[in-house]
Amino acid sequence: MELGIKEINKRVSEESLFVAELKREAGRVIVGQEDIIDRILIGIIAGGHILLEGVPGLAKTLTIKTLSQCLKADFSRIQFTPDLLPADLTGTLVFNPKDSDFTVKKGPLFANLVLADEINRAPAKVQSALLEAMQEKSVTIGTTTYPLPELFLVMATQNPIEQEGTYPLPEAQVDRFMLKIKVSYPSKLEEKTILERMSSDSTPTPKVVVTPQQVLQARKVASEIYMDEKIKAYIVDLVYATRTPGDYKMAKEKSLISYGASPRATIALAKAAKAYAFLNGRGYVTPEDVKTVGTDVLRHRVLLSYEAEAQNITSEDILRSLFEAVEVP
Repeated sequence: MELGIKEINKRVSEESLFVAELKREAGRVIVGQEDIIDRILIGIIAGGHILLEGVPGLAKTLTIKTLSQCLKADFSRIQFTPDLLPADLTGTLVFNPKDSDFTVKKGPLFANLVLADEINRAPAKVQSALLEAMQEKSVTIGTTTYPLPELFLVMATQNPIEQEGTYPLPEAQVDRFMLKIKVSYPSKLEEKTILERMSSDSTPTPKVVVTPQQVLQARKVASEIYMDEKIKAYIVDLVYATRTPGDYKMAKEKSLISYGASPRATIALAKAAKAYAFLNGRGYVTPEDVKTVGTDVLRHRVLLSYEAEAQNITSEDILRSLFEAVEVP
């Protein structure tokens, strides 16, 4: 097994060389946001969809668009609105009078990277069409189901403060996002850099540094990263602690959680931890990797009770207690 780990380490070191270059190129446009860029890269390498939440003006859309420009991949942006229809995403059948037949006009979902901007502004029918694409990696137009590209990722943004004209996302759909990332305000120094960079006549344009083939190869290598049995047990314990907190000396949190995380969270946590190890050029997962990605994987999967909301307790507060209570291997 030791020889195996050495071999994996070598492969990870070779295949992850593009990460530093990609971050450097994104940094020419994006100021700060290193953690956000890391999390988006985790989603890309692990093949998991990403939900970014933050107030307007924090460069959520710009960050996603910039990283997409660094990849030589098909990119489409969909601005979600209350009058959006499922066909606006999936495409539709168009009647051709010349042939007296219907032809398929594919929609913007047929891309490698799809930006769903302000995703919570669209009604349930649109979300159900997006849900099929996210889960099944396919789209149904008429009676025919079409596969989506092998490299397919939904990166969505939502605004947490504006409730008018928004529709809360169904829990089943929220659970399909591997990571939910909270975007915060920049520091004073970062904001000054933003001011200087964005107030000039020409803003930098990132160049392509990664191909879809490199990303798919990175995914394959990341999936082979070694994870010890103790780390697997630690991940299972973390997820189980959200369901039965009383078994993990979290009696106080028991009344604050309505529903814990599903087995999908267990899979997502393992994949995200491996992807984070890949970003750091390592061929094995450490407990620190699991802790680093844990909050982003679990924050949208722990449903709070009315008691927690009444006490202004957030899922982050509960997860903080969770990581302190569950024994680290």
